[in-house]
Amino acid sequence: MPSSAPQPGPPSETRAPPRSFLGRDGRTLLLWCWQGLGGTLAIAAMEIAAYFGETPLALIPFATSIVLVLGMPEAEAAQPRALVGGHLVSTLVGLAMLAVFGRSEPAAAVAVGLAMVAMRASGTMHPPAAINPIIVVMETMKPGFLLIPVGVGAVLLSLYAFGWHNMARRGSWPSRWW
Repeated sequence: MPSSAPQPGPPSETRAPPRSFLGRDGRTLLLWCWQGLGGTLAIAAMEIAAYFGETPLALIPFATSIVLVLGMPEAEAAQPRALVGGHLVSTLVGLAMLAVFGRSEPAAAVAVGLAMVAMRASGTMHPPAAINPIIVVMETMKPGFLLIPVGVGAVLLSLYAFGWHNMARRGSWPSRWW
């Protein structure tokens, strides 16, 4: 019994051509590997800084920022304004909440929500920075945390990302500085 459903024509008429994840001549995979190597080295540098510095590694809020800035450099949240500004804004919110309400889980939760609003309002949305208010409130960080490791770390990560991305493709990062 013949089927009443229409039969598709040649594959080119009904489907997009298959796409290789390697990209043209494997360049996409090489770029991903380059980005992964950059992330590895940045995390290693962060671990070394924590070892020799006063801030424990678990309290340095840059692992997810490194993944975003090096792995998805084209994203708006990976640009320097968002990276640096987002970390500074969210840390300031955490410090304010700590000063007003002290250490508590509800204060940390509200601080994250307020940091989201503040980052959006200031045009510095950087989702990885949402960890900063939690660290500040729950670990009762001192105001100096805003400068070291947060401020200095965010600026250093921006400079590192600039150098790393532009070694692979000149002029590739950032899309805009501020």
